[in-house]
Amino acid sequence: MTVQVEIYGTSFCRHCLAARALLDSRRIHYTEYLIDLMPLERAEMLRRCGRKKVPQILINNVPIGGDEDLMALDASGELDHLLKND
Repeated sequence: MTVQVEIYGTSFCRHCLAARALLDSRRIHYTEYLIDLMPLERAEMLRRCGRKKVPQILINNVPIGGDEDLMALDASGELDHLLKND
């Protein structure tokens, strides 16, 4: 199974930039939906994540929250567990 990481965000949000920077630094591939450039994705983000704030991050279709949640998962080692290809 291939791990799927997705981010809903905007091109200018500092929290979105922080989440992307963490994933980039770890060389984690992700699909990004920029809702400022693709406004129809906002409704999809709300449907999938249940939240309006960006960023919203999903791993294998499971919402994990925003950049602070991602950083907490990374710091605790849980991010590595979620990203395993078991």
